[in-house]
Amino acid sequence: MPSRSPAAARASARSWLIWLTAAFVYVLAVFHRTSFGVAGLEAADRFQVGATALSTFTVLQLGVYAAMQIPTGVIVDRFGPRAVLTAALVFLGSGQVLLAVADTYALGLIARAVLGVGDAMTFVSVLRLAANHFPARQYMLVTALTGALGFAGNLAATVPLSLLLSGPGWLPTFLVAGLVTVVFVAVVQWRVHDTPTARTTESLPVPARAVGRQVLTAVRVPGTRLGFWTHFSTMFGSNVLVMLWGVPFLVQGQGYSVTTASSLLVVFVVGAMLGGPVLGGFIGRRPEARMPLAITFLAGSAVVWTVLLSWPGRIPLVVLVPAFALLSLGGPLSTVGFALARDYNPLPRVGTATGVVNVGGFAATTVTALAIGVLLEATGGNFRIALLSVLVVLVFGSWRMAVWYLRARAAVFAAQARGEAVPVQLRRRPWDTSLPDWDRVPAVA
Repeated sequence: MPSRSPAAARASARSWLIWLTAAFVYVLAVFHRTSFGVAGLEAADRFQVGATALSTFTVLQLGVYAAMQIPTGVIVDRFGPRAVLTAALVFLGSGQVLLAVADTYALGLIARAVLGVGDAMTFVSVLRLAANHFPARQYMLVTALTGALGFAGNLAATVPLSLLLSGPGWLPTFLVAGLVTVVFVAVVQWRVHDTPTARTTESLPVPARAVGRQVLTAVRVPGTRLGFWTHFSTMFGSNVLVMLWGVPFLVQGQGYSVTTASSLLVVFVVGAMLGGPVLGGFIGRRPEARMPLAITFLAGSAVVWTVLLSWPGRIPLVVLVPAFALLSLGGPLSTVGFALARDYNPLPRVGTATGVVNVGGFAATTVTALAIGVLLEATGGNFRIALLSVLVVLVFGSWRMAVWYLRARAAVFAAQARGEAVPVQLRRRPWDTSLPDWDRVPAVA
C-alpha cells in the first residue's frame, strides 16, 4: 500500500534534523516525568507524606497525561506539532520551577499536574511530525528512535539526578532543569517545521461536532483499539518501577542501597535504548511480526513478575538484572501501538488516533501505581502483595489485546476479500475464526 504521508520516498537530512530537535523536547519531558523515580524518598521527607500520598504525585501527573492525550491529538492535527511542542516546553518548565520552590504537599501536587499537561503534549506531537516528514516504511524506526532518545532523559533521571539531589539539593536541581526547558522554546521556534514544505500548519475553524466525529471514528477503527490495548499491556510494568516504585521496592523491600537501586534502574534505560532501534528496524522491515513479538513479550513478562514476586528472601542481582532487561523492552514494543494507529488511519487523523493509543499505557500505569501505594499502606509495606497489582493489570490488558487482535485481523481479512488495499498483508491462522460483526468494518477508515 503506498504511503499516505506527504513526505518523499526517503526523508531528507533536513527532516532528520527537524525530528531530532523535536525529539529532544521528548527527552526533556521524560526527564521531568521520571524524576520522582529517584526523588521519591526526598519528596516524602520534604512534604512529610506516606506511601499513598507519595503515589498521588505520580498518579496525578499520569492521570493528567492520560486525560490530555485525545485532546492533544486533536489539537496537533489542527494546529500542527510545532505550536504544540512550544506550549509543552512552557508547561514543563513552569511546572518544574514550581516544584523546585514548592514547600507544601498541595503546591507540589499542582506542580506535578502542570508537568503532566506539558508532558502530555510531547510524544504525540513528535510522532505527528514524523508522520509528516517520513514515509511509512521509516515510521516505525523513527518512532523507536524517538522512544530510545526519550530514555536518555530517563537515564539523566537516575544516577545523575540522584547525585545532584544529594549534592546541590532539591531547589537548585529542579530550578535549573525548569529554566533550561523554557529556554529550549527558542530552538524549537528556529528549527522545527511542521511539514517538509511549510513551517506551520494552516489552522481552519472546525465545528465541535466534527471534532467529536473525528475522535469517535478513530476509536472505532479496530487497528486503533488494538493499538490502545497493545500500548496498555506492554509499557506499564517498567513505567511503574522507573517512575515511582522501583527505588522504594529495591531499598525498602529488598534492602539494597539507594545508589545500587538507582544503578539497577539504569538497566531499564540501557535495555530500551539498545532494544528500541533494533526492534524498530526489524518491525519496519517485517510489520507482520509486530504482534507476535508483543505477545511473546507479554508471556515473558508474566513469567518474570511471577519469579520476582515468589522469590524467597532478597532477590539477587543476577536475577534482577536480566529480569529488568527483559521488562525494559516493554517501552520499545509499546510503539507497535503507534504504528497501528498510523497504518489504519488517514494522515489528517493520525494525531488523534495516536492520542487514543497513548492513553492506554499511561492509564494502566496510573491505576497500577495507585493500587501499589494503597496496598503498601494497607499491608504495612509488603511489596510482594502490593506488586501483585502488576500481574493483575498485565493479565487483564493481555486478554483485551488478544480480543482486539482477533477482531482487527478479521477486519483486515474482510477488507482483503473485498479487494481493498490494506497496510499489511496477513496470512490466515488456525485461530482466525469468522467474526461476522466485523466483516463489514473497514480495516482502514
